[in-house]
Amino acid sequence: MARPREFDETAALDAAVQCFWARGYEATSVRDLAESMGITGASLYNAFGDKRALYRRALDRYVEQSFLDRVGRFENQMPPRAAIAAFFNEIIKRSLADKDRKGCMLVNSALEVAPHDPEFQRVVADVLLQVEAFFRRCVAAGQSDGSISSRQSAEDMGRLLLSTLLGIRVLARTRPERALLEGLVRPVAALLDP
Repeated sequence: MARPREFDETAALDAAVQCFWARGYEATSVRDLAESMGITGASLYNAFGDKRALYRRALDRYVEQSFLDRVGRFENQMPPRAAIAAFFNEIIKRSLADKDRKGCMLVNSALEVAPHDPEFQRVVADVLLQVEAFFRRCVAAGQSDGSISSRQSAEDMGRLLLSTLLGIRVLARTRPERALLEGLVRPVAALLDP
């Protein structure tokens, strides 16, 4: 009979997220992970599989707790224009509060892991498509209710908002300056004005 787990799997996974997020995939060893998760290497392998499998679960958890949570709080709870503004305000706030300059784990994965791993390339691309779709839906809804300009297509504005988000997350790692980050959003937001 298998022994019951002697640790909180969710807490261990959250610790793995923090470890990978702080160090990146390559620089994080199984020993680092086990230590930060408060479990043995054997327990890590038994519960989560190898390092790559754990990274996938950690990245999924990160996306669930960041992007998916944010969309759930903003998209159906606020008018479209306000949802976009709230999304960027929260990203800037998080970026400025990130004293370790970890950035965004998804963007970090896009730069570090995805170029060399077809599975992670698909995973990251899928999430970025979801982000773009969120922006596109908000723009389309705002164009329908007259709160967002129809001068540009919702598709193009969705892509522009996605690229602005990625720019903020990358720049904030080296220059976490409020004026810089807000300055990236202001001209894009002006394009939304009806």
